Amino acid sequence: MSCENLESIVKSCDNNSGGVFKVYINQQDNIDGFTLDSAPNSWTIDSITLIGGGDLYTEFEIRRNTGSYTEDAAIDLVNGSSYVTATISLMFHRRDQSKSQAIKVLGAGQQYLNAIIQDANGKYWYFPYLQLSAVGEGSGTARADGSKYSVTLIAENDFLAYEVDSTIIAALIA
Repeated sequence: MSCENLESIVKSCDNNSGGVFKVYINQQDNIDGFTLDSAPNSWTIDSITLIGGGDLYTEFEIRRNTGSYTEDAAIDLVNGSSYVTATISLMFHRRDQSKSQAIKVLGAGQQYLNAIIQDANGKYWYFPYLQLSAVGEGSGTARADGSKYSVTLIAENDFLAYEVDSTIIAALIA
């Protein structure tokens, strides 16, 4: 028995770039829900609803070539279970009190967060139920190393990240 019909993957002729340009983060508790585009088999979010009085997304600025995300599927053929581990890695340069405080708030109470990430291809991706799982780095050794923070957010979800319609981003950010 087939659960779903197969869908083709077409080779793209577009340029393909890696990396992260922008990161917007919100507390998961501020999200009332989202809807997918009504087109058949669409995996694109065309609206995200915030709870009444919920905060807008906060932008976390990173430098070029310092942010990434990965999605790794864990598929257990014996138990019939599957999930995707999403890992977002961010680097914030020049350590200071305000960045330390912002990172502490991200991890407060091991709260659930969600993020919208703009990748280097201009696509936006939605990652729900993230948690701050690691913070590292420091002063560096040589003067040219600079000081920095590395931050890792992790989620385990039933699906790969959904693409977000770029036209809804402006209404969601602070």
